[in-house]
Amino acid sequence: MTTNNKYFKTNKATWNQKVKEHAKSDMYNLNDFKKGKSSLMPYELNALGDVNGKSLLHLQCHFGQDTLSWSRMGATCTGVDLSDEGIKLAQQLNKDLKLNANFVHCNVLDTSQFVKETFDIVFTSYGVIGWLPDLKPWGKMIAEKLTKGGAFYMVEFHPIVWMFDYLEGKPVMKYGYMQDEVIYEEYEGTYANENSKMISKEYGWNHGLGEVVSALTEAGLHIDYLKEHNESPYNVLPDLVKTDSRMYVIKDKLYPLVFEIKATKF
Repeated sequence: MTTNNKYFKTNKATWNQKVKEHAKSDMYNLNDFKKGKSSLMPYELNALGDVNGKSLLHLQCHFGQDTLSWSRMGATCTGVDLSDEGIKLAQQLNKDLKLNANFVHCNVLDTSQFVKETFDIVFTSYGVIGWLPDLKPWGKMIAEKLTKGGAFYMVEFHPIVWMFDYLEGKPVMKYGYMQDEVIYEEYEGTYANENSKMISKEYGWNHGLGEVVSALTEAGLHIDYLKEHNESPYNVLPDLVKTDSRMYVIKDKLYPLVFEIKATKF
């Protein structure tokens, strides 16, 4: 087993536990979702607009709420995720909601081996690239999975956010913006339920914006835009303040919380 495979195996076990915790959490609000509430946030809805009739590949889809939300909007969707428990729940939700999404259990870096089609849109969001040791194969895979003229869109927590350790309930700057070394964290609970007794064991990597952009451009994609925002749709960091737009900000707004990137395959 390679070192990275050891890391992926540990992360998969943690995410399998998280699926069970998140499915019953207020944050994921599965009951309202089943009744028709979309799990999608303003950034991605504004960026992708009308997806009706388009094919969409959702990378690192967890248990498929966003995938199924796009499906409800008329997209033909495929979701992939490392967690087999996540994919099982996604498939069950797809069946219960009588939707036509497809879900595939695989490491996101191996997507091309398991998903043979190409797509109009490749989408991924919020807490995804930090689980990947190297973004070059990720960028290559995205280019492989896009049709000519297709769009890649990602909305993600800003790399500055990941420079801090939050385990003591306040941000402490601890990690490099462009740190190559793996980061290991072990703690009780999960971002969707801090009172959970599950033990999260996680290996992650920090990727600066330059690395993200280069991974996509080196794979042949054209960057349409890169935007940075003070506001996060999720209240998952200590001491965030709710805004009038129902987003969350750090009190002093010293650094962005979220970035968006959109790219096209010509």
